[in-house]
Order: sequence, then structure tokens, then C-alpha cells
Amino acid sequence: MNSLQDAAMLHNGVRMPWLGLGVYKVQEGDEVIRSVRTALEVGYRHIDTAAFYQNEEGVGQAIRESGIPRDEIFVTTKVWNSDQGYESTLKAFDTSLKKLGFDYIDLYLVHWPVKGKYKETYKALEKLYKDGFVRAIGVSNFQIHHLEDILADCEIKPMVNQVEFHPRLTQKPLLSFCKQHDIQLEAWSPLMRGGDLLNEPTLVNIAQKYGKTSAQVILRWDLQHEVVTIPKSVTPERIAQNANIFDFTLTKEEMDAIDALNENHRIGPDPDNFDF
Repeated sequence: MNSLQDAAMLHNGVRMPWLGLGVYKVQEGDEVIRSVRTALEVGYRHIDTAAFYQNEEGVGQAIRESGIPRDEIFVTTKVWNSDQGYESTLKAFDTSLKKLGFDYIDLYLVHWPVKGKYKETYKALEKLYKDGFVRAIGVSNFQIHHLEDILADCEIKPMVNQVEFHPRLTQKPLLSFCKQHDIQLEAWSPLMRGGDLLNEPTLVNIAQKYGKTSAQVILRWDLQHEVVTIPKSVTPERIAQNANIFDFTLTKEEMDAIDALNENHRIGPDPDNFDF
């Protein structure tokens, strides 16, 4: 992982850049267009949105206006909980595709494991994949037991599982389950913004050693765990800074020290106790 263009290889041969821009809570319109445009100028080639974020149109517009060929940018979106179910997922996908203004989506995810619905939803994703509308399919916020449930009778196993993942929530068993089954783990909220993680002395000390920020150290830690990561920012300086993580490597001792910060602490909902 030596550059922003480096990518993970999904189990179907599709390349997914290790680092992307997340746009959760980024306002539709100027704000999202600006942050996506900035990221693309910096060299990012991976943008992560969702129907729930209500900014797919701006994401699509920024990508089109960038002049970068569509096939050079990896775009993820997700089906929201209220649209889950077979037919309703196909409709929701159609809406997302129209809003983005694309012919296909690189990765389509089931946003949350809605009980009694996520398997039908995933079947719809398999159809979209077989019909060539998506290059890869996967899930988000799935625990091991949800994945086992999908793997029991899916035709196409998920290529990606996007979950909350940061030094306070290292999800070791989930990470090794995904590696074992060739499912790429992806981190949302990698920097646990608002969680005061960036002032953690362990991270501050490692950051000083490399002349980096705590945020850059965390993102590097993600990549060295072979976890795709999508930090969110609307600040041009920070978007650029988040990408400046390819010129140093953490030692095994430093990786272990960061792993040891785990408290199984979530800032987002618990997928097993979420009011869908």
C-alpha cells in the first residue's frame, strides 16, 4: 500500500481502492460537490455514499464534472432499511442509479441487517449483480452470525462488509472471520470523530515519531490490518491530510499498541439491538 491508487482485490477480481471518501452527513448540493471534487483532485478514486445520506445526486454531479473517466472511480451506495425486501430493493437501486446519473454502481450494500428482511434484500443484490448493474455486492453492519446466515444459502457471497471499526472497536473476531471467508472488511467512522480518540497518548506519541497526526496513524493502522477505510471530511486540508498516509509504516509493536486500545466501544448503533 504505497499510494492512494492502491486497491484491495475483491474475491471476484474487482479492485477497490484502500482509501476512499465517506460522505455521511455531508449536505446535498454545494457541500458534497465540493468535498467530492476536492477528494478527486487530491487523487482519491473511491467515494462512499448511501440512499440514506440524501446526497447521491451531488456525488454523481461532482464525479461527472471532474472529467475523470467513470471507470476510474469506485462508487459505493447502499439500500436503506425502509426499502428492504426483494422488489423494494430493486426499486431503491433504480432510484439511486438515477440520482447518481450512472449506468452502473461499483458496490451496492445492504445498509443494516434488518431482521426478517436482509436475506430477501441480499437476493435482490445478487440479481442486480448477475444482470450487470453492479460490479460487486456486499453488506454493512453485519455481525458474524448475520454473515453465516447469508453464507448458508447465497449464490454469490458478499464481497465486502462495511462496519464501525476504529481503535476503540477493533472487532478482531469479525475481521478474522471476514479474512477467512474472503470478504473484504471496510471501516466506517475510522477516526471515531467526537470520541476524543485523537488525543489518546499512545496515538499522539506514535504520530510524533513519524511527524504525522493521530488521524493519519489510525488510517495507516486500518490499511496495515488490510481494512478498506473511508474517512469523512468536508475540509480540503483534512481530505488531503487523510490521504497522506503512504510514506510511513507502523511497526508490529505499534500495531499491537493501537490494537490494545480496544474497549468494544461503539459510537453507532449495535447491529443486534437497533431499532429498525
